[in-house]
Amino acid sequence: MQKIYRRIYADPEFHELELKRGWFSWCLASILLITYFSFILIIAFAPHIFAIPVIEGQIITWGIPVALFIIFLSFLLTGIYVYRANSEFDQLVKDVVEHARNATDD
Repeated sequence: MQKIYRRIYADPEFHELELKRGWFSWCLASILLITYFSFILIIAFAPHIFAIPVIEGQIITWGIPVALFIIFLSFLLTGIYVYRANSEFDQLVKDVVEHARNATDD
């Protein structure tokens, strides 16, 4: 079993997969974190921005749709990651494992 792990780790395709998946997940996480922390910072330092009514004379302010957008964005980014993981990353993992299993000992 250790031989397979060593072969996988020595495979350049594994490192390419690791780099692609890591970059992609950090990119999506950064988008969400920047959005979320921007929302929190606006609430903390400029709450009057989200206190403006969406429609004049109504109760709903801009804070509610923006918060719902952030929730929707988190679901959307999760869906994007799952789609790419299932379509691209899983196939790369299968290829790397299959290549390691079929490699001969040197």
